[in-house]
Amino acid sequence: MAKTLSQFFILFLVTQSLQAELYTLRVGSGHPAGATVYSTAMRDFLVPELKRRVEERTEHELRIIEGYAGSIASVAETLEAVQIGILDIGGFCTCFEPAKMFLHNFQYFVPFGPQDAQLSIRIGRQVYDQHPWLDTVMVENYNQTIIALGGFDNYHLGTVEPWESIDDLQGVKIAGAGPNLPWLEFAGVVPVQSALPDGYMAMSTGVYSGWLMYPSSYFAYKYHEPAPNYTLIGFGAMGGAAVITMNHNSFQRLPTEIQEIITEVGREYEIWASELLDERQSQGLRDLQNSGAFVRTLSEEARRGWAESLVDFPNSMAQEANSRGLPGSEILNTYIALIDESGYQFPVSYTIE
Repeated sequence: MAKTLSQFFILFLVTQSLQAELYTLRVGSGHPAGATVYSTAMRDFLVPELKRRVEERTEHELRIIEGYAGSIASVAETLEAVQIGILDIGGFCTCFEPAKMFLHNFQYFVPFGPQDAQLSIRIGRQVYDQHPWLDTVMVENYNQTIIALGGFDNYHLGTVEPWESIDDLQGVKIAGAGPNLPWLEFAGVVPVQSALPDGYMAMSTGVYSGWLMYPSSYFAYKYHEPAPNYTLIGFGAMGGAAVITMNHNSFQRLPTEIQEIITEVGREYEIWASELLDERQSQGLRDLQNSGAFVRTLSEEARRGWAESLVDFPNSMAQEANSRGLPGSEILNTYIALIDESGYQFPVSYTIE
């Protein structure tokens, strides 16, 4: 009997060793970790937690190759890189996919929303949970699933030259991510679509003269050096405008227990990243002030006038989405209703038909 038990134990160990696997995942984003919060949260939370939990809770091992700052795919290439499997997990702003992910930019269609990232990302998650289409269309059309929502802190306006009234911005070239450029129509600026890594040089050489940008990155990318005039307008934090997606084939080939860990860590990433965003927003504003940048707050009267100029913008975007066969009115109505329920008050009332 002892020999039989010994043989069984050896067979058990051999079987276990054969079942244990080393899985390799490539993780990256076009934005650099450190300067951009959603990428920082990938590096500092998502990756180490995936590795730790797989090691502690399974027989398997996870090897992760990381590539940020465009070392594997640029900000405008990440969706395609995940789709074809160059990246297993990628993080990017939905703003760089205005055609393929038009309605995933719903936050940008409703300006002057929640000012803090924690509330904004929490509401973004509720929208996704209430509208599974946002997830399923990514699997069906682009072979990837959204495993986590990130975002950006409160958008304000930085400029090379100081300005006193909105009239001073007439004809000035201002850069932005794309979906947020319509916010500037009221000021009569010349909108320019650009990407964060290009901003410093572009403003230094006069390609354009300002950026719609949140404090965490405005200071981190040293934009205050060529454009030291930072005006607090409060266009809102964009919860869910950054997404972390995973190649669907890569996800399916993993054991169920690792899939569950990825889903679990993804949801916790949202909380971790949103808290970091609010911390970095406060720190970014302090750093701007301490660096000698000129930080001021737009008057409430001017801000309300700006908001009133955009009162029809959410509905026009909803109708544009509807015309493309997308559930635009449904999603924007849900988003606005959830914000209202949160207790946050828009400076104007938006109506979606």
